[in-house]
Amino acid sequence: MTGISDEIIMNRVKSGDLTALSVLFERYHVKLYNFMLKLTFDRAISQDLTQNLFYRIIKYRHTYKEDHSFKSWIYQLARNVHIDYYKQHKKTSELYSQVEEYDVNMATEPDTFNEEEYERLDRALAKLSPDQKEIIVLSRFQGLKYEEISTIQSLSVPAIKVQVHRAIKQLRQFYFKLT
Repeated sequence: MTGISDEIIMNRVKSGDLTALSVLFERYHVKLYNFMLKLTFDRAISQDLTQNLFYRIIKYRHTYKEDHSFKSWIYQLARNVHIDYYKQHKKTSELYSQVEEYDVNMATEPDTFNEEEYERLDRALAKLSPDQKEIIVLSRFQGLKYEEISTIQSLSVPAIKVQVHRAIKQLRQFYFKLT
């Protein structure tokens, strides 16, 4: 199933072929785990949230619309899992301030920056509001297009562009104050 689009595979899952979900899991679990990790700064919570996300995919597979992007749909679910977790546990501000406990060893591409620069970036990210952090993670770390983010957040593309611009401006200020 390597040449088959995510949308076709998800339609199979929606039709009851739950074994097809393993292909989508292999394609997305690391990216989604890293998305959660950038939002929570906690490895265990990020693993749990990623697992809960794939459970929700099974549970809510009937809500997937064939004419929509799978990538946008799964990130919307991931966003909802993250929001629901923090509503339930009411720890948002406490966890966002615990940057020093964050483990920077993530399963992604090879490092192009040194560890100190990553730590400084993470500290700067932690100072952003949760909404700003989310939009930076979606656009820059996850590589989603503005159109996909607008679908996830139910906002217009120009509104997303403005939010990304403002978040990056704020991130730069925090980052360079930490030098």
